[in-house]
Amino acid sequence: MARGVLVWSVLSVLALPASGLAQGAGLGAAGELVDPEVLRVCADPSNMPFTDENGGGFENKLAELVASKTGRKSVAYTWFPMATGFVRNTLRANLCDVVIGYAQGDELVQNTNAYYKSTYVIVYRKGDGLDGVDTLSDPRLAGKKIGIVAGTPPAATLARLGLMRTVKPYPLMVDTRLAPSMAEVMLKEMEAGQIEVAILWGPMAGYYAKQIGNDLVVVPLLKEKPDHMSYRITMGVRPSDQEWKRTLNRVIRDNQKEINRILLDYNVPLVDENSRPITE
Repeated sequence: MARGVLVWSVLSVLALPASGLAQGAGLGAAGELVDPEVLRVCADPSNMPFTDENGGGFENKLAELVASKTGRKSVAYTWFPMATGFVRNTLRANLCDVVIGYAQGDELVQNTNAYYKSTYVIVYRKGDGLDGVDTLSDPRLAGKKIGIVAGTPPAATLARLGLMRTVKPYPLMVDTRLAPSMAEVMLKEMEAGQIEVAILWGPMAGYYAKQIGNDLVVVPLLKEKPDHMSYRITMGVRPSDQEWKRTLNRVIRDNQKEINRILLDYNVPLVDENSRPITE
């Protein structure tokens, strides 16, 4: 399971510390340890296009929207790399109150309703003989040098299709404080001719393809069977914070169009529940 959809592997589930109020939180609705004045966000300081300590990610923009709609005076961040220990050292330690992007179904947090659904994509260069490819079973992919992040769902499909012989794997877990995003590396290597195809989580591919050049085609993988390429993304809160979750659900429900606009500005491939592209 990949960071692209904000899913973590085995982590310890710790009880909430009794000293939560001393960590800077106030008593919010229903006595929950949620600060009523400041939106306290748990985030990675160097994880574009999601979050950045300079506020450049789309989750930073979404945090500002949530703060505005919930009457918070400001946004404050607890920074921690998106790796093993993230939830334990941030949300579960009561240092913050929400993870803005978290894959639906992960049991480490309580999920809000999903505020977007995206999918893995295939990326290739215009005019390289792959125009129109929209499935991994397309015979034109045979023999192509394919970049894939190891351990992500499309890798299993490539193995089933017998395409692993020409795959170039990229690492799943990278500390982006010390190294660039694998999505950025992969697409720059495509531009340099080192690989011919890239398969990536859509929000990352859309953002970096737009940064790198207009000759890159980003195609959502919506035809794969079984459909394990698309994921719903939620906000993550502590299991105890029921009223806070309901508040966030209202924000999502009442502001979905504005949320979509923010995501589309970052070239995030959005799909509805019937896997149809959302373009506005």
